[in-house]
Amino acid sequence: QMRAARLAIGVVPQELVLDTFFTVRQALDIHAGYYGVPKAKRRTQEIIDALGLSDKADINSRRLSGGMRRRLLVAKALVHQPPVLILDEPTAGVDVELRTQLWEYVKALNKAGTTVLLTTHYLEEAEQLCDTIAVINHGAVVACEKQAVMLKSFDSKQLVITPAEHINNIPEKIQKWKTEIDAEGKLVIDYKPSKDGIQEILNTVGAAGIMVRDLTTREPNLEDIFLKLT
Repeated sequence: QMRAARLAIGVVPQELVLDTFFTVRQALDIHAGYYGVPKAKRRTQEIIDALGLSDKADINSRRLSGGMRRRLLVAKALVHQPPVLILDEPTAGVDVELRTQLWEYVKALNKAGTTVLLTTHYLEEAEQLCDTIAVINHGAVVACEKQAVMLKSFDSKQLVITPAEHINNIPEKIQKWKTEIDAEGKLVIDYKPSKDGIQEILNTVGAAGIMVRDLTTREPNLEDIFLKLT
């Protein structure tokens, strides 16, 4: 059912592919016509406003900046209200303002029921936006699960200790964990939450004669998992 499948998706390609003969408004109306959307049901102005294209609506698309062209690509993908939106590196090379505005709109679409498939190398974006994460390595899907499950499965944390006095060497007692002294003189201890408790580590650090002035813990993030899987 190729026709039905195409009607069900909106695609934002990574490349800037635009017809430079039309204005923003004309491009959206024509694209809606391709999908058979009647004039009375077109959401051209709504989409223009939502993506911050109002002051560019009647400007020829060849005169748009790269960021504005990216907005127009997203707008074109939404003219037929697809239940599935596919975004291929949508924020590649765009400014911070556009990235923020785009993600706010995409999150609103998702909350309203649109399924969003995002491909990205910006792992912090995937971590902030996606419920389910798939990691692809050399063309093969090596992991695909809910983000919370994926993060929890990475049984590793760091305890970062700021000692009261500068230390030059890592005491033997705490070398049972992978430990290093960072550039700021802090003691960074890698441990497995399933096996080790912070209290045990702190007791061992105290027994080694190190007084603790401050401490923080670091949770694994998507980048850590990506590097481990690939």
